[in-house]
Amino acid sequence: MEYKQIQELIKTINKSNISELSIEEGDFKITIKQDFTGQPQQYVMAPAPVQHVLAAPASAPVAIETSVPAAAPKPAPSADSNANHITIKSPMIGTFYRSPSPDKPVFVNVGDEIKKGSTLCIIEAMKLFNEIESEMNCRIIKVIADDSTPVEYDQPLFIVEPM
Repeated sequence: MEYKQIQELIKTINKSNISELSIEEGDFKITIKQDFTGQPQQYVMAPAPVQHVLAAPASAPVAIETSVPAAAPKPAPSADSNANHITIKSPMIGTFYRSPSPDKPVFVNVGDEIKKGSTLCIIEAMKLFNEIESEMNCRIIKVIADDSTPVEYDQPLFIVEPM
């Protein structure tokens, strides 16, 4: 199930009188619970590796923690002095890897010209290796994250220049 589909489900649930919805597709299971008592939001990860349980008040915005492979990161404007540089940020929490394995070369180096869809790095999350791909043709200006280190959601990974 795609992230946008999950967001649409949450919006639909928030607008309805449904208190709980569960969906299963293969190994993926999601349960969305809506609390009508006005209690604060609660997020609980179920024991299955790709199972999610969310609970939220009817009027509160809902956030999602997910362990399914995410789409490529959304580029955001960089605070860098050059106005056309873009910062590519981590789409998830995990461990950042510059190469597919320790004995293989890195995916990208500073100065490399990258085509849209090319792999920039891998982020390991819950023993799943997620390839992060470029959303545009660009040139690598700077690699910010260190190899084999933990990264947070929305943490800057690369500074690139669109081409």
